[in-house]
Amino acid sequence: MVAWSVTSQDALRKLLSDQRVSKDPRQHWPRFVNGEIDEQWPLLIWVAVQNMFTAYGGDHRRLRSLVSKAFTPRRTAAMRPQIEQITAELLDDLASRPQPVDLREGFAYPVPIEVICRLFGVPADARAGLRQVVDGVFDTTLTAEQAIANQHELYRIMHELVALKRAEPGDDLTSGLIAVREDDGSSLAENELVDTLILVISAGHETTVNLLDHAITALLTHPEQLELAKSGQVPWSEVIEETLRWQAPVANLPLRYAVADIDLGDVVIRKGDAILASYAAAGRDKSVYGDTADTYDVTREEKAHLAFGHGVHYCLGAPLARLEAEVALTALFTRFPDIRLAVDPAELRATESFISNGHQTLPVKLH
Repeated sequence: MVAWSVTSQDALRKLLSDQRVSKDPRQHWPRFVNGEIDEQWPLLIWVAVQNMFTAYGGDHRRLRSLVSKAFTPRRTAAMRPQIEQITAELLDDLASRPQPVDLREGFAYPVPIEVICRLFGVPADARAGLRQVVDGVFDTTLTAEQAIANQHELYRIMHELVALKRAEPGDDLTSGLIAVREDDGSSLAENELVDTLILVISAGHETTVNLLDHAITALLTHPEQLELAKSGQVPWSEVIEETLRWQAPVANLPLRYAVADIDLGDVVIRKGDAILASYAAAGRDKSVYGDTADTYDVTREEKAHLAFGHGVHYCLGAPLARLEAEVALTALFTRFPDIRLAVDPAELRATESFISNGHQTLPVKLH
């Protein structure tokens, strides 16, 4: 499968807000319409789900409006005490473990997965299985057979969650999505509801895992930057934004499609062509950030980035990810001021994915 990889921040920003760019393969990707893309394609779930992630035009506005009614800023802000509690409990557990510890497995991963599971009311006994299948969604090394099996298991878990919340509604986002209605009385169809849960639960924790992973790594390998944050000379919000620019949690996001020919000056993307949003590359664009684009610098004035997207598909969960990162990073470096990497940075290995941008492990010594 061939797609345009858009690495220029200016070009990507324009395309992300261009009405001639769609995320709906059923309308605008000839290969999908013609049946060339089937279950044997391991990335099928990234384009075949039916939710606001793949919707276009009026359909997208309807779905995003419904989700926005349930996923409100107030609900996000109300999560802070729980995020603080989850973080404190994890740090207590880490403090009792033999050194070194894997901070991705023991901290960067469980903070957002616990937050998202509580937010959506995922039962405790389903969380381990959910984590495994979400990992599979982002693992681009899976074979077609493995990807199909993983997709089926993901849908089984999501359908069970919906059935549970229909029978026993609670003060959670799944129950909110089931109950939400537009002014005309319309609601999410069953397939839209399940696919929306897949979108927000999967994206909602994987991106934050990688944000925490890279922020911790960046600060431990740039001690002068860490000191600026710990001393309060630079707020943690600036650390978060520079991390998002420097190492976008999602490196490449499939897919978008040209609704008509799009002339970018040096190239023309033809109608029906697939487009890959290359967020990691855009965050290092030297035409925007100059010769220091590859340098991690929390004092940088220009930190604007596209890590959460742009335009109508801008990530609804961005405020929650930022909140989690602020709480978790502040608590970690306050509790363990002498934390350091337990291996040479060159030994850290990237996740096996061209979509998810993180490390396989993050070994550190806390004391």
